[in-house]
Amino acid sequence: MASRTHDPAAKSAWTPSARKPPLSSRMMRAIWRGLPEKRYDVGWEPGLEVPAADGSPLVTDHYFPRADTGADFPTLLVRSPYGRGLPWSPQYGMLFAEQGFHVILQSCRGTGGSGGAFDLWRNEAADGRATVAWLREQPWFNGTLGTIGPSYLGYVQWALALDPPPELKAMVVQVGLHDPYALFYADGALRLENALLVGLGMTYQHQGVMPVAKATLRLQRRMRDIVMARPLRGAHASALGEVPWLDDVMTHPDADAPYWDGASLARAAEGLGVPTSLVTGWHDALADQTFEQYARLREAGCDTALLVGPWTHTSAMQQGWPEVFAESLAWLRAHLCGDPSGLRPTRVRVHVGGEGVWRDLDDWPSLASPVAASPSPVTSSFSSPGATSWVPAADGRLDQRAPTAPTDGAGSAPLASLRYDPADPTPSIGGPLLSRTAGARDNSALEGREDVLTFTSPPLAEAVDVVGPVSARLSVSTDTGYADVFSRLCDVDAQGRSTNVCDGLAQVATVGEEPSEVTVAMSSTAYRFPAGHRIRWQISGGAHPRYARNPGTGKSGVDAVDFTAIRITLHDGSALVLPEGSGTV
Repeated sequence: MASRTHDPAAKSAWTPSARKPPLSSRMMRAIWRGLPEKRYDVGWEPGLEVPAADGSPLVTDHYFPRADTGADFPTLLVRSPYGRGLPWSPQYGMLFAEQGFHVILQSCRGTGGSGGAFDLWRNEAADGRATVAWLREQPWFNGTLGTIGPSYLGYVQWALALDPPPELKAMVVQVGLHDPYALFYADGALRLENALLVGLGMTYQHQGVMPVAKATLRLQRRMRDIVMARPLRGAHASALGEVPWLDDVMTHPDADAPYWDGASLARAAEGLGVPTSLVTGWHDALADQTFEQYARLREAGCDTALLVGPWTHTSAMQQGWPEVFAESLAWLRAHLCGDPSGLRPTRVRVHVGGEGVWRDLDDWPSLASPVAASPSPVTSSFSSPGATSWVPAADGRLDQRAPTAPTDGAGSAPLASLRYDPADPTPSIGGPLLSRTAGARDNSALEGREDVLTFTSPPLAEAVDVVGPVSARLSVSTDTGYADVFSRLCDVDAQGRSTNVCDGLAQVATVGEEPSEVTVAMSSTAYRFPAGHRIRWQISGGAHPRYARNPGTGKSGVDAVDFTAIRITLHDGSALVLPEGSGTV
């Protein structure tokens, strides 16, 4: 059996390649601002072949710092299904090699020229271990390894962490995935837009800039026809071609189906001892997965840090890159190079919406008042949070009151109703999407629709801080027996602009005219509602095409041909539950 440990004495001498990184990578690197000065020039060894677990060649590029003979540098492993060109080459290969790391940028099986067939999530653990075995034989590998990367590049890190090699000393998971089912489904409802965009990225991005650009334009032109197709199954082929794994994903809405066995890597964080830095944004499509990762790591006693910015899934790696890069570099230097000078004093840093400042917290959710985070010190602080209910009234008012236990007969009186029509589905506006329309948006036009209910507080007498997970407790009835319920928290300013803060969707089944109780998890936030603003609770029967339409019949939304309009009635006993600090209306 091969050794799992590093043996420098068994290696031959290494002659560094004289090649420079690709010109396109050097040009992109040259336009970035706000990043640390480089410490080293960068060399490049492209097209190395690393044997996968089954012997398939995994095409790999090696970026390295040019330094005097005898210099010793740790290694970063970056495994990707999206190719090894832009932006990965400059963003990871060049930037981290400049700072004193060997960087291995590798295409996953069946992508970017690597052999074998890409099979979503199933080969990553074995291929990651095979790559580490190859690293042990390289003359420049000093036995100290870290991993880094966003999205699916985070998933491959969790796959390696299932059985972490002894060389693995640090991980940096940026807007990262660990549960594919939760990426594609919310309470059994298909996250349709996510599914289409992941299919686009996985199928075309590794082929290069032009193929992915053409496929993107094709999907944009045909998007409405695809998302309104009856049945939905297979409609994506007109833009994406045949994508067998996407067909499988869209036809397995049950989390307990054998298809999903082994897909979630949540267990990797349980008992993990590898120091792990986590990065997400309030409007990241994978934010909830990041918070779950953090909670599991903390419970395991693992050294971990959390950065949450005002970002979407993509903007974290674009507009947010200076902060994300600085955070990542500091973590890697601390745990791979023995230099903790760049680490912040607290475990958690969050950007506070509505106030526009960064805050350092001891933990998440915060149980104590935070201190101001540099480089933007502020003098105000949060109050310690406690759950508070905001209760809707029939006149559209939203009032604050302490949670009360239900009594017999309570929750039966109807408050308001809406009619959800699948032929004219309630559109999705902003929020945690993968598309460029993600983020905080003006919801005023959406809230003017007849199929959207809103309940709004009076102007706040003082600021209200919402710090932690948000949820809605709903008592609803329907006239078809089946519906989705979309719940959103918004901030209404003095000019009447309604901006989304966080949201969620749940499916509900009812019997007759009796209401059913359902709790909608609405993600988490750190948000300050300023004095004079109003808190708004928005409720609808969907958010399309973010989620597939509910046909109202109990049939699968993927296979349904017949759709029916749904009357959804909200009843007394419903409440918006905020992890709120101080503040009264």
